[in-house]
Amino acid sequence: MAKTSSVEKNNHRRALVAQKAAKRKALKTVIMDKGASIEERFRAQLKLAAMPRNSAKVRIRNRCEITGRPRAYYRKLKMSRIALRELGSLGAVPGLVKSSW
Repeated sequence: MAKTSSVEKNNHRRALVAQKAAKRKALKTVIMDKGASIEERFRAQLKLAAMPRNSAKVRIRNRCEITGRPRAYYRKLKMSRIALRELGSLGAVPGLVKSSW
């Protein structure tokens, strides 16, 4: 199991991203708009920079739903390779045939 604090920190980041997503998108459209004045675009850039860093989507770490492990993560299954192996040994994953030599 991963540290509870690490998992909770990541959950906090997910909530912050969801909360601030609309504001970030609006500011980015202003920044990318070539028709807007330079001052307006610069003001939008400063507002975006002043937002919390944890509200950026790239700050979220993919973690296993079962164990919280941050590495060896399968996106399609939303779990780590170790959790997949354990569930495969129990026969809980349909279509997975696990062989041991």
